[in-house]
Amino acid sequence: QVQLVESGGGLVQAGGSLRLSCAASVSIFVFNNMGWYRQAPGKQRELVAGITLGGITNYADSVQGRFTISRGIAKNTVYLQMNSLKPEDTAVYYCAADQSDRTHWGQGTQVTVSS
Repeated sequence: QVQLVESGGGLVQAGGSLRLSCAASVSIFVFNNMGWYRQAPGKQRELVAGITLGGITNYADSVQGRFTISRGIAKNTVYLQMNSLKPEDTAVYYCAADQSDRTHWGQGTQVTVSS
């Protein structure tokens, strides 16, 4: 069974940085796409950043130029580097991985940005 485990969340001041990690129990290259989503209280879950098997990345307009998604050398980890954080980035961040028949989700990690 595929497991995704996020880490790296925490409390940071506005303008600061955090790096989130998503460790998969299998090679990430079995997935068609991987992505980071976030959900703030009272809001719907939204895609923050994604990366395809071929390495093509995409970002939400709200994080373009501040966040970077990347794959680790170990081949089972995806990162989300978050710079210039804003209070509106506060949310639970989830890692997701798409296979042909289902999407796997991690348990989430809290990111809180104070003003």
